[in-house]
Amino acid sequence: MERIYLDHAATSPIHPKVIDKMVTIMNATFGNPSSIHSYGREARHYIDLARAALARSIGAQETEIIFTGGGTEADNMALFGVAESYQTKGKHIITTQVEHHAVLHACQRLEKMGFEVTYLPVDQNGRISISDLQAALRDDTILVSVMYGNNEVGTLQPINEIGQLLEGHQAVFHTDAVQAYGMEDIDVNKSKIDLLSVSAHKINGPKGIGFLFARSTVKITPRLFGGDQERKRRAGTENVASIVGFHEAVLIMNENRLAKREKFVTLKETIIEKLQEAKIEFNINGSLEYSLPHVLNLSFPGTSVEAMLVNLDLAGIAVSSGSACTAGSIEPSHVLVAMFGKQSERLTNSIRFSFGFTTSKEDVTKAAEELAKIVMRLKK
Repeated sequence: MERIYLDHAATSPIHPKVIDKMVTIMNATFGNPSSIHSYGREARHYIDLARAALARSIGAQETEIIFTGGGTEADNMALFGVAESYQTKGKHIITTQVEHHAVLHACQRLEKMGFEVTYLPVDQNGRISISDLQAALRDDTILVSVMYGNNEVGTLQPINEIGQLLEGHQAVFHTDAVQAYGMEDIDVNKSKIDLLSVSAHKINGPKGIGFLFARSTVKITPRLFGGDQERKRRAGTENVASIVGFHEAVLIMNENRLAKREKFVTLKETIIEKLQEAKIEFNINGSLEYSLPHVLNLSFPGTSVEAMLVNLDLAGIAVSSGSACTAGSIEPSHVLVAMFGKQSERLTNSIRFSFGFTTSKEDVTKAAEELAKIVMRLKK
């Protein structure tokens, strides 16, 4: 059976060029980057090249890039690192109700450590209000963490406006850009971002590698202790092969980015048009105007998300839900709860489709046609 993968927001397949690059490095470059001999210097050279490319991709300086084990570590490093470094200036943190759990669970832990956290609400499109943020901002606020683009519904937050609002305030501005990196044009200086988290496996790179951009003026207390790697900010021997793979993925990411965005928008429109042609009742969760191009979240009234996912999987179509389905019980998506309330039917009938470089128009057309059949069958 032919399978169709429409879950790139969960993880993306490693690009063949990335695999080739990593295999070459693993075969030929095994030195410890901290060693001063030729083997170590060779490994260090590849890390330096990668760091420079990653910095350029967001308008940062090379010294402001810290390699991490992925987006979760980058988020944790940002939140705990700032909290510990700036707690003498205040213990108030602002975030949103729709953040990734890497941020939300870190904030819950910080609350247990004596910090106060304000969780900003969102509208039915999943966007925060700048006026709400302004009202929540206090003299003792030390950190504002607002994700760039949502991983479940694709909604983009008003990042530039947040940066402008915080200019002149002591609060450090962090954004989880794991889902937005590679899709949006990110410039940390124009947006006045102080900390930014990224993960390689969302852009066809390897899992287990990411980076945290930390502006040179921001103090971060390390979370790992040992050697002096990453300018004493993150101890541990660097994962050279994965860093090289990350570098290659970024180079590929930057090729024809505008064309890729246009392609993904077309794929979104194709799914919507096919469902409309089949007269399927559905609602769009989030905004098409303020949205990541590769993420589409739809609600199908009168259906069950568990039945939908199982039937789609049996048809060879891989999608996901904002809900964590386990043995007949559903943990409602905190994102959809924030957008529509705890009683909304959308919590139990919403599906996320997300696209990548392997997705074709034929794929989404077939998926939409199969989806229409499944919805009609389930509603009977």
